[in-house]
Parts: sequence; structure tokens; C-alpha cells
Amino acid sequence: MANRRSLLTALAAGATVAALTACSSGAADTAAPEDGSLGTVRVGALPVPAGDILNWVDENLADAEGLDIEYVEFTDYNTPNPALTDGSTEANLFQNSTFMETYNSQAGGDLVSVGEVYLPAAAFYSDSLTSIDELGEGATIAIPNDPTNEARALEILAAEGLIEIAEGATNLDGITSNPSNFRFTEVENATLPLAIPDNDAVFVTASFALPAGLTQDQAILTEGDDSEYFNILATTPELESDPRIAKLYELLTSEETQEYMLETWGGLIVPIAG
Repeated sequence: MANRRSLLTALAAGATVAALTACSSGAADTAAPEDGSLGTVRVGALPVPAGDILNWVDENLADAEGLDIEYVEFTDYNTPNPALTDGSTEANLFQNSTFMETYNSQAGGDLVSVGEVYLPAAAFYSDSLTSIDELGEGATIAIPNDPTNEARALEILAAEGLIEIAEGATNLDGITSNPSNFRFTEVENATLPLAIPDNDAVFVTASFALPAGLTQDQAILTEGDDSEYFNILATTPELESDPRIAKLYELLTSEETQEYMLETWGGLIVPIAG
């Protein structure tokens, strides 16, 4: 769309809500434009895959539906939700429901899910192994340090019978049995691809695996499509019934968008079935 703008916000992890004023001077006018179109919706996301998906939908589908998608780029997991809370965006696409609920609980937020959009399939990667079964005694494993994705990594290892964890485990304290004495390191999600040469196995989510050039063929264990960690389109309670949000979700889950995801990223990005 000719008037589409992509706003780059280079925001550091842990940035305060006040720092986000560079993104916007406040909430957008929610009134419908006089020409009958739906108007503009600002959506926060990391560049890959969500940013690419939003740009593709804007350029290929949104114009015909009277919607202008303004993609607001973030580079970490800590800042999109505060931006949505303070009105710098109207929606975001980067997190799963568990992550959002954790944010609401810790920050006193009330963000809501419009619905699931896609699974950014996480995987364990290795420079030295070809299968997760090759992990030996004392192997080193790097996993994310945020509760949601750390739990995700531990659950996958437990499902393979490599460790045992307590119900609801979200960190290393939840490991109840580690028979092979794996040595775990908790690492910031965005830097996990850099940890691959120094560890026997590293857990990387698709949002950071794809920019790093990692593919499903390089993974030694990939999350299944029965995962509960599908990314959602999130918004505020005030905007949950907004026509722009409803149309955006419709386009994100359309057959055309599903085909784009599969053709572009194969098994690492799994669209929700329409």
C-alpha cells in the first residue's frame, strides 16, 4: 500500500514505558475514516517472521479490505507489550498466550488474545550432533532465560525422556531428575544462536533462528505442531471488538497467508488451521 509506513524502534531490553514515546505520541484515532475504509492499525512485532507476515498481508491483501497495516518493529520480547499498553500500538504479534498472561500478572496488565496465528516452532540446534539422542553424559545445553520459553525447552526435553520436571516448571529449579548430568546455561533469547558453537545443544525459537540463518534441516529436535505455544494476535480490551483488529486477524489467518507462511518458512512456521 502506497501510504504504508514501517516504523523502526530500536528499543533495548527492559526499556521503560516512557522510552516508548518515540514510537508514538499517543493512541491513534479509532474513528472510521470518512471514505468508508477501516483506517490504520499499528502492529508491534519482531522482524522475522511476524514483521515479514505483516508486510506481506499489507502489500497483498489489506488494501482491498480498506485496511492500512502500520508495522512497528521491535527487537526484543520486553518492549512490545508496554507499547501496546500505553497506546503506542493497537495490537502486537510476537508472543504466545502464556507469555501474555505472565506479562499481565507481573505488570498488572489486561491484554487479551484475539486468537492464535502461527507456531514459531522452536528447536534444539547443534554444530556437533545430528540427533538429540547423541547428547552424552555432562553435555552442555543452552536454553532461554525467560520463564515461558525456558519452560518450553524443559518440556520438550522431558517429553523425550532426557530429564524429568515438576508440573509447571519454568526454570532449572523445576528439574527433578537429570540422569545424564546435563549442564544447563540460561541465555537471553536473542543471543542463543551465538551460543551454538560453545554448547552441545542450544534451544532457539524461530523468531531468532530464522534471522540467524538456521533451518529445520539443521535442527536435532523440533517442536511438534501439537504445541501450546502458538503466537497470538494481542490487543487491549478496549480494542478487542474494533473492526480493524477483526479484519487484521481475518487476513492473518486467511488461506492466502497460510500458504505464504508455508512456502516461505516450511516447517519452522506453522500457520493455525483456518
